[in-house]
Amino acid sequence: MTVTESELESELATVEDPMNDEDVVSLGLVEDVTIEDGRATISLVFNAPYAPAEMAIGDEIRDVVESVGLEPDLRARAGEEQGFDEEVLPMVRNVIAVASGKGGVGKTTVAANVAAGLNELGARVGILDADVHGPNVPRILPVEGEPGVTPDEELVPPRSEGVGVMSMDYLTDHSDDPAILRGPMVNQVMMQFIEGVEWGRLDYLIVDLPPGTGDASLNLLQTLPVAGVVIVTTPQEMAVADARKGLRLFEEHDTPILGVVENMSTYRCPNCDDDHDVFGSDGAQEICEDFDVPLLAELPVHPDFDSERIDGPAVRDDDNAVQSELQELSETVADRVGAVNRKRVGEDGPDEPGESIPTGADADD
Repeated sequence: MTVTESELESELATVEDPMNDEDVVSLGLVEDVTIEDGRATISLVFNAPYAPAEMAIGDEIRDVVESVGLEPDLRARAGEEQGFDEEVLPMVRNVIAVASGKGGVGKTTVAANVAAGLNELGARVGILDADVHGPNVPRILPVEGEPGVTPDEELVPPRSEGVGVMSMDYLTDHSDDPAILRGPMVNQVMMQFIEGVEWGRLDYLIVDLPPGTGDASLNLLQTLPVAGVVIVTTPQEMAVADARKGLRLFEEHDTPILGVVENMSTYRCPNCDDDHDVFGSDGAQEICEDFDVPLLAELPVHPDFDSERIDGPAVRDDDNAVQSELQELSETVADRVGAVNRKRVGEDGPDEPGESIPTGADADD
């Protein structure tokens, strides 16, 4: 039986995007279908490399192609609106901000572990420690050496097992020296980190914002095409109230909310494995219900999950009691980025094709 391109596209309309409740053809994710010599080449508008949901959709599409007797050749591409910005960070696909309403809720710990977790999936990842007054990312993602400098005098981030790391911590003589900077100087540092760093090609740039709703957050929103923001809180009433303020800031600037992480959700006793709600309960759940955003994870307090650890992120430690939850969080964040990007294609239509990215079994091609 000879299958035409239009017939194959009709078959592809049976593949659903489970996170957007619509089929991939109606969403505009199937950019092009070409059949030649028994081989179907399909261009998909995907932009969340190594996100499990996009990999699964790719596998379903492949099964449909094979079911009509054709050999599948999937090409995943990002349109301009989804991926690279031609002027700001031109080789970065997705900028993910990690924010909190107040300090001390574990925002940096979450940001660093998500960065490392995405890298463990196979993605190209960098993390920008934008908490100028309290740069702690290098404590969780330790690196050897200092930033390099290109002939154009751009900084080259050192790497922590594959993750590029840039932090104010590298620009002070000693790690315990305070960064005594007023607002305009904070803005200058932020612009230096955004425009004066050679990140290379990245699938994800994680930006660890300072707590609150100050200059750094506003500068990011005004300067970068942010794919989405992760809000971190604890169950405590004050932290939840401040998290709501931060969430409203991003909503007012039309920044997609990827979801909320409740850190220190319970105390997990290492002896009996029982959970105890020592800081209250359901704070993040209430935020998610009120703002109609997903609850990404509820992370426990556990001695193995220590924000001051200096031997690397917990997500890389197979013996860590919280490792699997952190890896699942990383995958969930990637899936949410993909869902937001695909929904944007459905609303705005696909742009000109960009660079191929991994999808399904072709991820390593």
